[in-house]
Amino acid sequence: MKHLAQGGHYTHSIYDAIVFNKMKSLLGGRVRVMITGSAPISSDVLNFLKVCFCAPICEGYGLTESSAAACLTSAFDPVAGHVGGPLSCIRVKLRDIPEMSYLSTDENPRGEIMF
Repeated sequence: MKHLAQGGHYTHSIYDAIVFNKMKSLLGGRVRVMITGSAPISSDVLNFLKVCFCAPICEGYGLTESSAAACLTSAFDPVAGHVGGPLSCIRVKLRDIPEMSYLSTDENPRGEIMF
């Protein structure tokens, strides 16, 4: 966890050989990247899984209507707890909903996220 926090490294030469290779073998041993997106996952759990499986885990956000991911973290992003930026093929807009007093011009912008 210290290596991940300091430099974004998921691997450790000693711990991987002793402990984490067993974890990796549970998934076939050839995992290169993992993606999650059905619900938010805590950054502590996400970082722990990155270290256990020695692989980056990308977190995404999207809708069924948009064919899944609209936003996705980079595999090289060491910071957990966000879904990243929109994919290059997606436009994002925050639409006002006046009947609910949700306005994009509020101090904390609110509204309907449209892809």
